[in-house]
Amino acid sequence: MTKKTLLCFGFGYTARALAQVLTGPDWRILGTTRDRAEITPVEGVELLTWPSEDVPLDGVTHILLSISPSEEGDPVLNALGARIAELPSLEWVGYLSTTAVYGDHDGAWVDEATPITPSSQRGDWRARAEADWQALPELPLHIFRLAGIYGPGRGPFAKLMSGRARRIVKPGQVFSRIHVEDIAQVLAASIAQPNPGAVYNVCDDNPAPPQDVLGYAAELLGLPVPAEVPFDEAGMSPMARSFYGENKRVRNDRIKAELGVDLRYPDYRSGLRAVFAAEDMERFVPPADPPGV
Repeated sequence: MTKKTLLCFGFGYTARALAQVLTGPDWRILGTTRDRAEITPVEGVELLTWPSEDVPLDGVTHILLSISPSEEGDPVLNALGARIAELPSLEWVGYLSTTAVYGDHDGAWVDEATPITPSSQRGDWRARAEADWQALPELPLHIFRLAGIYGPGRGPFAKLMSGRARRIVKPGQVFSRIHVEDIAQVLAASIAQPNPGAVYNVCDDNPAPPQDVLGYAAELLGLPVPAEVPFDEAGMSPMARSFYGENKRVRNDRIKAELGVDLRYPDYRSGLRAVFAAEDMERFVPPADPPGV
């Protein structure tokens, strides 16, 4: 079997999870970072400093795009889009987008056929980046619209242990989520059976109110459930408030039907139990007294 080469633009949380799934003799994996000193190396992954270094594209068979766009567009497409589109070896390109491209639907269900109507700046930038990548001719592009990502090292436990967590309640508000290991298995399944032009929602089966998720995490820790704080009284930052401006339930039927994915963590309860089991609880500093005492 010919060795394949995966180039990850933005070797962050999700790219690392995919690398751990693919690492082996059949793969060469490259990952870019702005500063190698700030990233923990992963065995079998070659790190590149980009954009300060040239990125070797010759022989690359697979590309994962996970760098966020800005008002200036997608940085990878702006710098290297033309060269990427001309790669003769390219078999698969995965663009990590967000369910924010759907905008607000007042709690209703959305799927991949739902019109793109972003209601936030980040959703608008992602929608434009999707369209720009789709405009490149003959690119084996696959778009993955990710829900809220969590997993080991990225969950509610640290805030709960520090006593800083708040259960902010906005009536009727729900969010969709996805464990990082499930993202990795979706990407790996797509790589194994590419379908250029495909768009996939990547989320679990159970959209849920954020206060319920935080409450369950507190139960796992054996801490008192934080008191509820009404949304209008929460004093949140503009960025945090913007997340609450979008309320929708995201369907994930396509990753199951087309890719054969069986989610390891189909709801936040199973996912948080796995995160709790994986966390190094000794690195968290618990509050001197339970919150509210």
